[in-house]
Amino acid sequence: MTLAPPNAQFRHVGLYVRDIDAMAGFYQRVLGMVVTDSGPTERGGRIMFLSRSPLEHHQLVLVEGRNDAMGVGLINQLSFRLDSLKDLQRFNAIIKAEGVRVDRTMNHGNAWSIYCFDPEDNRIELYAGSPWYIAQPCAEPLDLEEAEETILAKTDALVRADPTFMPKEEWARRQAEAVGITPAE
Repeated sequence: MTLAPPNAQFRHVGLYVRDIDAMAGFYQRVLGMVVTDSGPTERGGRIMFLSRSPLEHHQLVLVEGRNDAMGVGLINQLSFRLDSLKDLQRFNAIIKAEGVRVDRTMNHGNAWSIYCFDPEDNRIELYAGSPWYIAQPCAEPLDLEEAEETILAKTDALVRADPTFMPKEEWARRQAEAVGITPAE
């Protein structure tokens, strides 16, 4: 018999950084995070904890000590879920104002995303979920300058043309069954 793992949800990520102050400033200005704690590490560098959640002490940990020998691309991306498409459009404006380098903006059908880079080239995904599900990968270009209603209409047409389309609630019910979680009644 295979034991199902206990419920475990992603809550934070740690990054080795070269310039902890520049990195903390970026996450504070661009993502609105706050420093919850900081101090020395046992190796003599500094560590800094940041969060935007009142329920999570830290969602991001920055640790001094990244060097060229470690290479680049130590992570694929840091993903931050937003409450709405409108919030994603607001972040798009912040990113432009900050001069943040953008990789791409994508319509995944089940979500809309901005992929961009922090000062040390770690890729960040800012995303908002849609009310629909379609199988992934789906990566259509997205223009966040368009009106929210236009993006919603284009996404609705995209997902309804896909044979895997279903409402997000149906997908969530199937996923809960797949991971062995009984929905609350």
